[in-house]
Amino acid sequence: MKTFANILWFIFGGFISAILYFLVGCLLYLTIIGIPFANQLFKMAKLVLKPFGTNVKLNFAKHPIANTIWVIFFGWEFAIGHLISALLFFVTIIGIPFGLQWVKFAKLALFPFGARVK
Repeated sequence: MKTFANILWFIFGGFISAILYFLVGCLLYLTIIGIPFANQLFKMAKLVLKPFGTNVKLNFAKHPIANTIWVIFFGWEFAIGHLISALLFFVTIIGIPFGLQWVKFAKLALFPFGARVK
């Protein structure tokens, strides 16, 4: 079932989201300061390609300074965008599993440094 859900996800927006994360990560890679942040965007792009069947484990204490900088400049915007997408999917019963994936993305978007995607 998760394979079918991942295929639907990929077709109806997962591929586009992954490309956007990847392109923003490439832009951040152009600066030396942006390289660690770009790596986190690549982590999110990988998760967006195949979200069903994966778990996100946060570990804020591993990189508290990097996570704080991330939240101030990038994280809260990404998290709010993902939560809005989740709310739009929660409107229908069929969209609830997809909305739960957007909540998972919001969690990772808020504190990506030290987070593990399994």
